[in-house]
Amino acid sequence: MCVPHPLLPLSAMDSRLEIAALGRALYPGMLYDCRSDTFIPGVTLWNKDSLKSDIDERPQPKTDLKFSASDSLSEKANFLDVNASLKASFLSGLIEVGGSAKYLRDTKSSMSQSRCTMMYSVTTKFQQLTMTQLGNITYPEVFEQKTATHVVTAALYGAQAFMVFDHMASGTEEQQKIEGILHVVVKKIPSLNIEGDGKLTLNEDEKKLADEISVTFHGDFSLDRNPTTYQEAVDLYKNLPNLLKDKGYSGVPVKVWLYPLKLLNYKAAALVREISTSLVSKTERLLEQLEEVERRCNDLNRRSIVQDFSDLKVRLQIFHDCYSDYKTVFQKALCRVLPDVRGGGQEEETLAEIIEIHNRSPFAANKWNEWLESITDESQILSSYTKRLQDIRVVTSLGDLNAILFDPDVDTVICLAFTSLANPDKFINTLNEFFKSDDFKKLEDFCTVGGTTEPYQPWFTSFDISQRMRENLSLFKSFSEANKGTKGVHFVIASITDTNNPGTSIRLYEKGECTNRKFTPVSKPPPPTVKMSDGLGTLMLQKSPTGETVRFRIEYTPSNSRDENKVWEVRDTLNAQESFMLTGLQPDKQYDVRYRAVSDVGMSEASDIRYIPKTYPGYPSTDGE
Repeated sequence: MCVPHPLLPLSAMDSRLEIAALGRALYPGMLYDCRSDTFIPGVTLWNKDSLKSDIDERPQPKTDLKFSASDSLSEKANFLDVNASLKASFLSGLIEVGGSAKYLRDTKSSMSQSRCTMMYSVTTKFQQLTMTQLGNITYPEVFEQKTATHVVTAALYGAQAFMVFDHMASGTEEQQKIEGILHVVVKKIPSLNIEGDGKLTLNEDEKKLADEISVTFHGDFSLDRNPTTYQEAVDLYKNLPNLLKDKGYSGVPVKVWLYPLKLLNYKAAALVREISTSLVSKTERLLEQLEEVERRCNDLNRRSIVQDFSDLKVRLQIFHDCYSDYKTVFQKALCRVLPDVRGGGQEEETLAEIIEIHNRSPFAANKWNEWLESITDESQILSSYTKRLQDIRVVTSLGDLNAILFDPDVDTVICLAFTSLANPDKFINTLNEFFKSDDFKKLEDFCTVGGTTEPYQPWFTSFDISQRMRENLSLFKSFSEANKGTKGVHFVIASITDTNNPGTSIRLYEKGECTNRKFTPVSKPPPPTVKMSDGLGTLMLQKSPTGETVRFRIEYTPSNSRDENKVWEVRDTLNAQESFMLTGLQPDKQYDVRYRAVSDVGMSEASDIRYIPKTYPGYPSTDGE
């Protein structure tokens, strides 16, 4: 948008205004509306022949090369020489950009993305209208239409090219290291020998990174194929100076100068006031915060754990959709207000009020940041649990779970269920309610809106739930390892809502039916006590501290510390008896002994090992330790 001197009223400004063309077809003689930052096609003050005959043209060759490591809109606007007011129009969606200016819309898709941009620009010629035309208006009725505020009186032609180099890192430390190397390899491109073969000298780290870089091109040059790799970008840079020369191409308007119609005819529409730089900056920060929401949602969606747990994925998608809808409505509000403020129909305070509405709404940065931090923590907790159980399948849908439950070869399924992932999310409910409220509808009319949110309390922050989850993880892991490979028994992880058992629960399914929603498996029992009498060993056994013990499994083997793959002999008790006499042992051998608690659906982890000492006739018996 055209910006006059900030200290002077618009009525006092009689100098021409300078703006970036941003890929728009702005040529001398075209009419321009500074209220909406749009040009008026097909309507002029002069006929075609007059415009052609009274154009002053002169060459203006210049080449420039710049680099940037920033992805902020402010830095991009500086690259393209976009002033604050034109930036406001871009942010609100008033203008569509083209050619190299599409770079303004190229934002990072991930917080793990490293980026470096190279800008190559060249100017070719300058065109301007002569004073003869300004004094000889062919179509004066245009002034009364009040569709435009300015006329394009001059244009600078040329071309710009932006090559955006991106690399995706796998971690914070790696990203910091990569960013340094990325900037080095990009800034080395201009050092190539133009007359040579376009080769660059890179060390091993730089070569490796160069092979992993992706490139996006935004430019005013006509290319047969846009570069997508580092080497293709190097090849293009080598040929850029020739692209204009070889085709006799003067480029496109990159900058234009505007003259107020009010100075030609008092009936013409005028730019009454401008948007302050401070408000533009606030709007810019706000929309960049909404862009951050997009990046963080993308990062979360890329996590395999989010794909594994559909309840988490659904909540994230609802959140993302709410923000996308809100951003659209917010930008439409800006789009309606800006032209009215500039044309004098509304005061600048109207825009300030819209920003204040946002800051009080549930879409303010401090509120959504808290929610995103929470769901990030939630996904990390799920990841830590599934990594501890990496041999256990995560069932991603109810259909997959049913396929296992009703498999005729599967008698028993023990499931570690995350029971709170689909709990009603108060923050998402607040966002949805905000859309339905009268206050939200008022946003389109630019009135005051109130928005309150209850403090968000994630389910996993409860100490009791956290402790219960740890216990269930330990029990499930131990039980699954003890019964690994048991025919007809299957272990799975799933998300199953159960408000009566928040956090996690272990669910028991038998013959396809859930028989226990809070199943407690048997766990590692205390080590046996060995009593020796007359050469016979009696084991004193104890039930599992958890679950229901129906019997015991005794395991013993000759002691041999050198044998890593011991073969254990097995004997089962008839019931959960407290003692068991182990017979048939050779008296001249020492034995290792342990036992397991057995339930109706499986057995526990083995107890710690105790030994049965050698016995010889005539020697007193001793207790094993």
